[in-house]
Amino acid sequence: MATAAAAVVDAAVAGDAVPKKGKKKLIIILVAVLLIALLGGGAAVFMMKKKAAAAAAAEEDGGESEVTAATEKRKERAKNPPTFVPLEPFVVNLADKEADRFAQIGVTLEVEDAKFAEEMKAYMPAIRNGILMVLAHKTSAQLLSREGKLALAREIMREAVLPLGIDASAEPAPKVVAASDEEQDEVDPDAEPAPKKRKKAAAAVNNPVKHVHFSNFIVQ
Repeated sequence: MATAAAAVVDAAVAGDAVPKKGKKKLIIILVAVLLIALLGGGAAVFMMKKKAAAAAAAEEDGGESEVTAATEKRKERAKNPPTFVPLEPFVVNLADKEADRFAQIGVTLEVEDAKFAEEMKAYMPAIRNGILMVLAHKTSAQLLSREGKLALAREIMREAVLPLGIDASAEPAPKVVAASDEEQDEVDPDAEPAPKKRKKAAAAVNNPVKHVHFSNFIVQ
């Protein structure tokens, strides 16, 4: 565009194709067009640079926020380190009917704090008994699959706190309607519907045993 305009300007100055009376006016118009084109291009370049700078700043801020969040998590873990309670290895005959199979399993409990870990020591015989009962009802096929190991971990979490009077298997009671509107209509269509009564949902039971870690898992 600039090249074509310059050519026209040269032609106008030389007097090849433009009348003399319109030369000055044409030159002014062409100069104005060139200025507009240059300003437009400069504005576009400026906007592109501005957007690129903003994107780079946003990416940098996002990276810094992720680093900050990770640092805060590490600090939180340092303030509250996990407490582990290793149990003596379990050796138990399994429930296979086709052949005699047994398992040797090492279990370590991760609990919420050192105070609860100390409290568990007084109930350790009962805790081991509950876990042994769970293991004795398992087959080798159940224990060899990943799903079976996860199910066993959940059962051990439940059995580990039962001797302490904590029933971690209890589900919160759902909110239920005592009597529906349809039931009220069947009893007396002309009577005003009784207000719906809802039972309060039971609070979820907090299990102080947060995780079950297997330190050894042999099935033979």
